[in-house]
Amino acid sequence: MLFFILPLIALALIVMPLVPVYTGVATGKKARRAFIFNICGFVGVMLLAVILPLGGFVSAATEAGSAAAAMSTGEGLKYLGAAISTGLGCIGAGLGVGTSASAAIGACSEDPKAFGKSMIFVVMGEGIAIYGLVISFMILFAA
Repeated sequence: MLFFILPLIALALIVMPLVPVYTGVATGKKARRAFIFNICGFVGVMLLAVILPLGGFVSAATEAGSAAAAMSTGEGLKYLGAAISTGLGCIGAGLGVGTSASAAIGACSEDPKAFGKSMIFVVMGEGIAIYGLVISFMILFAA
């Protein structure tokens, strides 16, 4: 019974932050409540991600007698760190490129000679994603 309820709780905690988005929350007290709602959903998912492996509810081993050993917690945290570094690097690059590219388009529409200078700033924003990818490779393949 517990194996069916816990994934449903995890799914509900993941979907909860999307509720204010679909209801059209924009500003004021509703926006503050939506932010608190998102933080609570995130904390709930993170608690489930910590509690489930520690409680022995999930395991990477297929059978008790098989040769494949269960993944250690350190190994799992290594993959989680690599995923977070790549994901946050790509989010940062998206934000940087989005703002700098719109400014570059505006600058190029006024002065076409500014294309080279503006493209440098757009490419610098994309470098953040490459740095995140390099860090994730360093985490995964470090001895």
